[in-house]
Amino acid sequence: MTDFVLPPPAQPWLPVAESSARFPLARVFCIGRNYRWQPGEPAPTEMPAWFMKPATAVVPAVGALPYPLGTASFCHEVELVVAIGRGGHDIDPARVEAEHVWGYAVGLDMTRRDLQLAAKQVGGPWEPAKAFDASAPCTPIVPASVCGHPRERTIRLAVNGVERQRGDLSGLLWSVPELVAMLSRSVTLLPGDLVFTGTPAGVAALEPGDTVTASIPGIGDLAMTVGH
Repeated sequence: MTDFVLPPPAQPWLPVAESSARFPLARVFCIGRNYRWQPGEPAPTEMPAWFMKPATAVVPAVGALPYPLGTASFCHEVELVVAIGRGGHDIDPARVEAEHVWGYAVGLDMTRRDLQLAAKQVGGPWEPAKAFDASAPCTPIVPASVCGHPRERTIRLAVNGVERQRGDLSGLLWSVPELVAMLSRSVTLLPGDLVFTGTPAGVAALEPGDTVTASIPGIGDLAMTVGH
């Protein structure tokens, strides 16, 4: 038995929808711009940028959403989340759905936008803006065997009952198979990895006391209240 000098941290996990089972989390990959935010915006010719959050940033998307320190612009980004069940390197896009995707969820890529803009101005890293505690609320994971592989479903987010973001998964500029394959060419994907696939137009700041609701039919619904 290995003698650790410190107690190993607890394994982060998300619940599986309609089950007592748990999905163990490895890493969190987040895709940059992957929807058109302006009418007539040209189709991209290069794959989108991506960044990471720690698995410990993932929290169940219920109850309170803590307002983080160090920001005056705490922004929401609703996204389809892909849960990887089988890892691999240089994965063939044609095999992603059948062999590598375990399930799907609805997630929020929470962002300290003022810190992100400051980082962009000097070419600095995005971790302070993206990788803070509770920055990746997520609904329970629905197995693909239950929900299939969603391609044409509404994705939406509202704040205090007023809709701010609405799109359709058919509007993804790069599909789930393409995104997973792209990531696997840079890193060997692991079982338990999550992929946040990008957000539609309408991202904006939240204030303490705001109620956030979001959904993708057949995948998940969430409701959280921003704390102080």
